[in-house]
Amino acid sequence: QLQLVESGGGKVQPGGSLRLSCAGSGYDFDYSAIGWFRQAPGKEREGVACITSSGGSTTYADSVKGRFSISRDHSRKTIYLQMNNLKPGDTATYYCAGGLLYYCSEYAVGFDNLASWGQGTPVTVSS
Repeated sequence: QLQLVESGGGKVQPGGSLRLSCAGSGYDFDYSAIGWFRQAPGKEREGVACITSSGGSTTYADSVKGRFSISRDHSRKTIYLQMNNLKPGDTATYYCAGGLLYYCSEYAVGFDNLASWGQGTPVTVSS
């Protein structure tokens, strides 16, 4: 069964960078598409980025295009989210989620068929 654990969150000044990690375990990990999602206080959870099981295709929300980059390292069973030029509006708890049936669409970071979620890692962008 797919299990996911996020790390790397923290506090950073506007314009700064952070790299989040999503460590996976379980037989399903290598065959699962994975997404990064975030939820700010008082707001709905939103999709940030996703990557296919092969790592060959990625999708980003418009709000993070050009600033965030998702990647995966199969040898380390880890998904990364490199976040550059961070803005106060990026403040949220970030979650990774995925599953065998999760489809990383080229059009949007969807929520369908997410079998497993991590516990989240908080990111605060503030001066």
